[in-house]
Amino acid sequence: MKQNKQFFINGREDEVLLKDWETCDGCIASDRITVDGLPVGYMYREKPGDETWDSGWRFTAGDESDEYMQTAENCGIYKLNTICQYDPDITPLLHAPYGTAYIRDENGVFQEEPFEPLEE
Repeated sequence: MKQNKQFFINGREDEVLLKDWETCDGCIASDRITVDGLPVGYMYREKPGDETWDSGWRFTAGDESDEYMQTAENCGIYKLNTICQYDPDITPLLHAPYGTAYIRDENGVFQEEPFEPLEE
C-alpha cells in the first residue's frame, strides 16, 4: 500500500551542499530523518549492488528498532544532497570508502565505528 509521507521541511531544500560528487548519488534514509526531522545518528556505506543510482550510503536516526527497519515503507531512496540538507554534518564524511560507518556520540560528534557488511 502506498502511503503519503509528510516530509520534514527545514528550509534548506534548495541548497547544494554536496559539491564535486562524481559517482552515483542515491542513498537510503529512514523516515525518522526525512519525516520526523531527527538528525542522522548512524550512517554506513556498503558496496552497492547493480543499481546505477546507489552510492552505498545508508542513514538512520539511530533509534530505529529492527522491526521498524524491516518495514520497507519506513525508508526511502533519496539523493545524497537531500540528506545533506536534512543534516549538513554528514557532508564531510561522504567520501569515506565502502565498509565505513559513523555513529554520533553523546556530544553530537560523529565517530568512526567498526562495520561488518552483511554477506549476501
